[in-house]
Amino acid sequence: MRRTRIATGVVAVLALLALAVDPVAAQTSINDELITELNLELLYVAVVITVIVEAVLIYTVVRYKDNDEPKPTRENRRLEITWTVTTAIILLFVGAAAYQVLGVQAIGGVTAASNPNGVDAATTHDFPGAVGPPQDEQEETVEVEVIAQKYYWTYNYPEQTVDGEVVSATSTAGEPLVIPKDRPVYFHVASLDWLHAFHAPKLGLKQDAFPEKYNTIKTVAYEEGTYQLYCAEYCGVGHSGMLGKVKVVSGEEYEQWLDDQKSEMESSN
Repeated sequence: MRRTRIATGVVAVLALLALAVDPVAAQTSINDELITELNLELLYVAVVITVIVEAVLIYTVVRYKDNDEPKPTRENRRLEITWTVTTAIILLFVGAAAYQVLGVQAIGGVTAASNPNGVDAATTHDFPGAVGPPQDEQEETVEVEVIAQKYYWTYNYPEQTVDGEVVSATSTAGEPLVIPKDRPVYFHVASLDWLHAFHAPKLGLKQDAFPEKYNTIKTVAYEEGTYQLYCAEYCGVGHSGMLGKVKVVSGEEYEQWLDDQKSEMESSN
């Protein structure tokens, strides 16, 4: 009877855990993919630990619920050593798994894992910190300068110019940050006043915008669509309204968008 109760309790715990885990949706970018994979690895370990702990707890409650003469616990060095070593192994696993992901350019940032053989970054300001793509990726890589200031975003495409004027868009005009699907994209993020943070959660993108200093983050978007952009660093009274959009389009649509922007610039000059 007692064993049946214990088994029932364990099954109930497993059922609740299964219900709590949503099916994994298609990842929108390499950043989102890496974060999701790490979360799943940690989840699998957490599920095993939870089941063991709950099983021990249920067993203890059932086994000793009618004990009217409890005795004090005795020292058990073997048990203490076991749970200390087990905890250390778990922490090492978590640390190693997290470090492997944080060391990737798409998560830790290109600035944090800079490539000494990278080309000069395409930027419009003479701020330090920007890191360009490797030489063998230069032709296929899109570089976008993301400039934050109270309380809007400016998206510059320094490699795309018309009579020396850079193709640009701003969030105040409702214009999105447009990037192509399935191509490496380098965002050079900086601020013109004080701290801001570039955050597109659905794409797994987040990078601090420091005053007059670049932080470069890399992505490859997998899914076309429009994604919400936030400022994730409180920056004053207009912080909640410092919003924008990141629009992921096909390669052909991206080239057409660039041509349209250049045509508009030429007609206005």
